Amino acid sequence: MPERDPAGLQRTRRSRGTEADPEALIAAARNGSPRALARLISLVENASAELRRVMKVIAPISGHAHIVGLTGSPGVGKSTVAGALIRIYRDSGLRVSVLAVDPSSPFTGGALLGDRVRMQDHATDEHVFIRSMASRGHLGGLSWATPQAVRILDAAGFDIVLIETVGVGQAEVEIASLADCALVVVAPGLGDSIQAAKAGILEIADIFAVNKSDRPGAQEVVRDLRTMLAMASYGAGDWKPPIVCTTAATGGGISDLASAIAKHRRWLTGSGQLDVRRRARAREEISAIAIGALRQRMGDLPGESRLDELAGRVAAGELDPYSAADELISG
Repeated sequence: MPERDPAGLQRTRRSRGTEADPEALIAAARNGSPRALARLISLVENASAELRRVMKVIAPISGHAHIVGLTGSPGVGKSTVAGALIRIYRDSGLRVSVLAVDPSSPFTGGALLGDRVRMQDHATDEHVFIRSMASRGHLGGLSWATPQAVRILDAAGFDIVLIETVGVGQAEVEIASLADCALVVVAPGLGDSIQAAKAGILEIADIFAVNKSDRPGAQEVVRDLRTMLAMASYGAGDWKPPIVCTTAATGGGISDLASAIAKHRRWLTGSGQLDVRRRARAREEISAIAIGALRQRMGDLPGESRLDELAGRVAAGELDPYSAADELISG
């Protein structure tokens, strides 16, 4: 007999590798099935052939969630801040999902799951979905599958999607291209304000959270950030990143942080920047898919691909690299 989960997703026993019907999974995910949602994200991570059908179905029903990216150096308390924000949003009756992009395990290639361990307070809440994704060596702080996973969570009806990045320093600016709001978390005693200046974090931050603000040195971090922000030029209608002091472990300042995120969302909508950001995000996503398809066309096996043949001709001086590239693109 087929089993049913609480959301009514019919499940039959399938052999490993057999995919469920995407339309059924999407319907079940929108009805609140965490099992269906997890399977949809697994389709993304595994680059399943069914992913095209999934994306075609969810395209008209996505675009409503507010995407908040949390970035910052390891040890600043990003997961604790995320957990505290979840509590604030749930108290307001909002559905929240979290994508915690973990470093890949050197043994399995999977996520180390550290972030999920630190968010166990919300594990039994049916309106909170937390998923760790392995970065799999990707240097931008995000998994390559993150944009598609965000689309699925959006289409599943979540009001807020929090994306927590690995914490890899200077490469973390990638979060700005994916989130509606980039929240940069810093903390005293870790040299984060200096690191932020080096990494270009100042340019991508919409909001700064100085976490662990009950510790010595917190006000020095605030002062350094204010000094650096004062050196930037802002127009009359531009958004100037606020600095919010938090102590996420006790919940201190988290309400102020949520208010700053809400204020930034209103500015995005009123200024038209929300549409600008989402159009840029779609452009990057399309480019990534197209480039991936082109690389697949090139062939993956040395000695058996068109690319390898052209490379041999270039190395032998028979063809210049620009002409070789033209031949490759033209097929």
